[in-house]
Amino acid sequence: MKAAEADILLVPGFTGAGPAHWLSRWQKGMKTARGVDLPNWDAPDLPAWTDTLVKAVNTSGRPVVLVAHSLGVLAAAHAAAQFNEGRVAGAFMVAAPSAEWVLMQPDIDPAFAAVPALPLPFTGMLVASRNDEACKFDHAEKIAGSWAVELVDAGDAGHINTASGHGPWPEGALRFARFLGSLKPSGA
Repeated sequence: MKAAEADILLVPGFTGAGPAHWLSRWQKGMKTARGVDLPNWDAPDLPAWTDTLVKAVNTSGRPVVLVAHSLGVLAAAHAAAQFNEGRVAGAFMVAAPSAEWVLMQPDIDPAFAAVPALPLPFTGMLVASRNDEACKFDHAEKIAGSWAVELVDAGDAGHINTASGHGPWPEGALRFARFLGSLKPSGA
């Protein structure tokens, strides 16, 4: 699949993605990419986030490729069963947080911590770091296994965000391009 054949929906995590974050940079650099404006970035509510994401996916005119970071990954996993069948061609997911991390954040709806443990109904890739403070690598392995998605070891990359030095994140852009190229249009 080519980027021009898809609606690329960018799903930031807790507190959103500032202008230096790789998600914001990708949005500027890809004509078919747009950010999903999730409500209340600083106090995420699972039903509000999933409803917004489901609407964005189900009203897209082309096959959707999700690009999600951190809590946005969990929002996508929670919303997956509500997407119209075949609408999502794939999901490129980065730095999924653990349930334990979610429960330690007083401003995040604890319902996010009930991480779905079923295979996702679309092709997926989960990029995880060996020293992510929000999720231990062995936990990311379990998540990827339960979702039946490919796990990519990003090495010692922190939370793969601006704070860990991943503003531009060229390695991620290359990995995403390969992932996108491996997808077949879903016939949305």
